[in-house]
Amino acid sequence: MDLYALFIALFFITWTCFLFFRSGLRQRKAAPGPYPFPIVGNMFQLGQKPHESLAKLSNTYGPLMSIHLGSLYIVVVSSPEMAREILQKYGQVFSGRTIAQALHARNHDKISMVLLPTGGEWRNLRKICKEQMFSNHSLEASEGIRQEKLQQLLDFVQKCCDSRRAVDIREAAFITTLNLMSATLLSTQATEFDSNVTQEFREIFEGLITIVGDPNFADYFAILKPFDPQGLKRRADFYFGKLLAKIQGYLNERLESRRTSPDSPKKNDFLETLVDISLGSEYKLTSDDITHLILDLFVGGSDTNTTSIEWIMSELILNPDKLAKVKNELKSVVGENKHVQESDMPRLPYLQAVIKEVLRYHPPAPLLLPRKAECDQEVNGYLIPKGTQILVNVWAMGRDPRIWKNPESFEPERFLDQKIDFKGQDYELLPFGSGRRICPGIPLANRILHMTTATLVHNFDWKIEEGAADENHKEELSGLALRRAVPLRIIPIRP
Repeated sequence: MDLYALFIALFFITWTCFLFFRSGLRQRKAAPGPYPFPIVGNMFQLGQKPHESLAKLSNTYGPLMSIHLGSLYIVVVSSPEMAREILQKYGQVFSGRTIAQALHARNHDKISMVLLPTGGEWRNLRKICKEQMFSNHSLEASEGIRQEKLQQLLDFVQKCCDSRRAVDIREAAFITTLNLMSATLLSTQATEFDSNVTQEFREIFEGLITIVGDPNFADYFAILKPFDPQGLKRRADFYFGKLLAKIQGYLNERLESRRTSPDSPKKNDFLETLVDISLGSEYKLTSDDITHLILDLFVGGSDTNTTSIEWIMSELILNPDKLAKVKNELKSVVGENKHVQESDMPRLPYLQAVIKEVLRYHPPAPLLLPRKAECDQEVNGYLIPKGTQILVNVWAMGRDPRIWKNPESFEPERFLDQKIDFKGQDYELLPFGSGRRICPGIPLANRILHMTTATLVHNFDWKIEEGAADENHKEELSGLALRRAVPLRIIPIRP
């Protein structure tokens, strides 16, 4: 059979299966949605910004909407009420993961805490993170590390101020966050400002984020998976390999130190804790478990925090009256010359409101990480079959006028009069998810976002670099993380 005949045969087989599947869904009250085209489904209706396209479609088809991307059946959630049903009421059913083909690189899908099924191994890793990495006790013990890295940020900004040079906020936030994570995880400094080492890390992280965020035809047509036609899995294998090799090097050093100098003082970091656990009897942690867990924390923490810090500073620069309110609040609570402390945060309600408003307006992951139905489940009168991918459109909920007054305006004041938070209990605001799959790093992200913003705002005035076009400041670059299309470059000025 020649290639053309094979393609025709595959077309009719796929289309027949699709029609059969869809007719079955209709008989079983499938969620409403736009009618799909043959083979490709609704791919062409998503455009360059899927979160926006899906938000518009949900206005027509409702907050529980179904679409097809190739052979992949997806249900999109676009309201707090439906999010509560999916993430809380039926959280166990919808706790699975639909895993992109690229994430199968280096067997990451079989080891990653983010991707594992919610069984015993997953619970153990979550418990370790919650108790040893993100507990209040652990975070309070590591505050000195974060203060040290924020001081390095201040020193760099001061150099830029002295030379009247603009600060690339994305780059500065990336370096600061990466160093915060590496110091907490590994007791090391990953990179420095104005260093070539930064570029290597940037390429690794940018490569991974781009690969996972890019549409992959092999995810939509199972028949293509063995061929990896876009080469995304091969590229992911390369970047995963580079980062895992670096982490494995630190682990090998630590294990060798234990072997040759068993009485030497232990380091106060997460890697030391993981080594202790792996040598104990409570959990069975392998070398792969440790390296892939640290990779998850590195990639997840660095990218979301970097993206959010850039949007925070962008919105404050574009709204000078809001920036002035944050500065005045910091001056009132912290004083003229004192460094901001994490203990100051509860007394800074306007700063807290700014962070919440940015996470509403610019959620770092607009569709969260995909979930999967582990069995058939009826929700709101509609049947969601086993294997269905679930997307929660938090971007749509953040811009919905039925939920928020003036949703297209940046108004932190809206959070001063209502007790809404982003920690998974208020379904209007879910930038980090909710339920059993909620991001475990929220306590650390909370401190990083508030402290980095406070440090930059309290110590400097800022102005946009001359020649930067105003119309670019709201433009988003779609992908796994919702970044600014143009990096924010602003000039620091000593007040």
